[in-house]
Amino acid sequence: MSHMKKILTSTKTTGLMFVFAAALLLFAGVGGARAALAYYSDTYTAEVQMFDIGVSLLERTDPAADYSVIASRNYSGAGDGRWVTQSGALFETMLGDGEALVPGKVYPEYVAASNSGTINEFVRITIRKYWTDAEGAKRPDLSPDLITVGYAANSGWTEDTSSATAERRVFYYNNVLLPGAETNALTESVSISGSVATKVTQTRSADGKTITTTYDYDGVRFVLEAEVDAVQDHNAADAALSAWGKTITTSGEGDNKTMTLAQ
Repeated sequence: MSHMKKILTSTKTTGLMFVFAAALLLFAGVGGARAALAYYSDTYTAEVQMFDIGVSLLERTDPAADYSVIASRNYSGAGDGRWVTQSGALFETMLGDGEALVPGKVYPEYVAASNSGTINEFVRITIRKYWTDAEGAKRPDLSPDLITVGYAANSGWTEDTSSATAERRVFYYNNVLLPGAETNALTESVSISGSVATKVTQTRSADGKTITTTYDYDGVRFVLEAEVDAVQDHNAADAALSAWGKTITTSGEGDNKTMTLAQ
């Protein structure tokens, strides 16, 4: 089998509790990438070396600032079969010292991707948003709609609307990403609805004399998870179908190649 895929996944998830403590949660996902990279034919391995692949997740909270690499996975060029992985945290610069997170306030939050390998790639970013309790357990009873991510307009990203849920949105970058190049920003802001303060549950005591009011979002953490992964542009349609389960078509040549996602 001469047409094999390369896929690299990098995931970063960060939450801010309403007690304003930042926390980092790491999620699985890179294991599947490692398994995919272990599968090659002799023909394909000779054509594209494993150490050519790499992708990074970028973030900035100031549109005038440079991006910071929040997470990355790059295949080691030492020929020893290792991945060089970097992990950080989103939102570390979103709040100033002593600043409290304010529901209803819109905070700048720019997320993008870069090609940290040495071959041309197509990339996608998956954004997930949800709530957890203080111990990190997911709270599916709390609405992800109260977490608003502002997506940049005319950014060169195409959403896979067939994959969209209340919690997840998936975007594909239209242009091939050259080594060292960055995508346009996918997101531009994040905010928590001010209505969280009005979401309450009231319970009456057994004797009916006492009503207890509990704030549904008291002490919970909102979580924004950003995951970037990539396939090489060589035989991109086969790679995307195998790695992503998605049908794409490409046009153009070399550094000017673009992709179109079949919805």
